[in-house]
Amino acid sequence: MRFSLVDKVIALEAGRSITAIKTLSFSEEYLVDHFPGFPVMPGVLMLESLVQASAWLMRYTDNFRYSTILLKDARAIRFNTFVEPGQTLAITATIQKWQDAKCVLKGVGKVDGASAVNARLTLQGFNQSDTNQELTASDRRTIAKMRELFDQLWSPTKFRTSDS
Repeated sequence: MRFSLVDKVIALEAGRSITAIKTLSFSEEYLVDHFPGFPVMPGVLMLESLVQASAWLMRYTDNFRYSTILLKDARAIRFNTFVEPGQTLAITATIQKWQDAKCVLKGVGKVDGASAVNARLTLQGFNQSDTNQELTASDRRTIAKMRELFDQLWSPTKFRTSDS
């Protein structure tokens, strides 16, 4: 099962930062069990929303160079408040350092201006064809699918961007 924890990208500056939103709805499958009678977004999914937004920033900045972007490290994680159905988690990720295919970012998630989660993330981009040339076509398909999904999340004509 795959969770898309970014509903919309609302600001984007290549090589610098991204701001995205995730609105929690009662229809999220995991809320049935987390927690009955007190549904809240699990902390691990709050963190994953930071990772997903950060990965979109990396893809956009690097012109979708890598088919896969994975979390390598998460440090200084702080959970400060719950995210409940009907609330919107505003996610900001800012690049701190980028070397080769590895990127260190500061991620912050806020609800109504109050900090809900923050972390220092290290993400790594790669292509499967780096280790097996037979997977080149698979990389191309994955990159095409990521571009397609990104086009649904980001409408630069609706929002101002520092790149335009």
